[in-house]
Amino acid sequence: MSLKTRRRGAELEDAILGAAWDVLVEHGYAGFTYEAVAARAGTSRPVLYRRWPQREDLLLAALGKGWLDQPIDLPDTGNLRDDALGLLRRINAGRARMMMTLTVQLMDYFRETGTNFRELRDTLRGQGRPIGFEILIARAVERGELPDVPRSPRVVSLPMDLLRHEMLMTLRPVPDEVMVEIVDDVWLPRL
Repeated sequence: MSLKTRRRGAELEDAILGAAWDVLVEHGYAGFTYEAVAARAGTSRPVLYRRWPQREDLLLAALGKGWLDQPIDLPDTGNLRDDALGLLRRINAGRARMMMTLTVQLMDYFRETGTNFRELRDTLRGQGRPIGFEILIARAVERGELPDVPRSPRVVSLPMDLLRHEMLMTLRPVPDEVMVEIVDDVWLPRL
């Protein structure tokens, strides 16, 4: 007869957040309940309520664990064009399917809270934390590839915005030639 070891601390939290992520991806926000997460994690609802008193608290924690705790490494090839294409390719390969799934799965959340993907991203990322393309541009400035001038946040984030738009419009990963066009024909000339 084996005794089941009781999970505590980080081990329990990881199990709960992993279960919460799975429930969200599989059942969407409508199926994202304390009951479903507790059952999936093999724990009780009071355990969840103690850590995350509101459903949104649990959702944000699950998104943070499932999405932001798996960062995409920034390329550092020595030139901005290759870095930008490398980052788009990594995002496309690693996150395209999940971005499309979460966009659909979170629609009820956005309706319920009156928020949007940008607000959710900013909440999860935290204000002031640089995005990947800000870092790539800063490196290019340090190398002397670009002048050190102010740039609109809209221009800086343009490659990611266009990639995301393409993913949402086609519901497929973005072809490489489209990513090259985004960088070469749209973004680099604006910088």
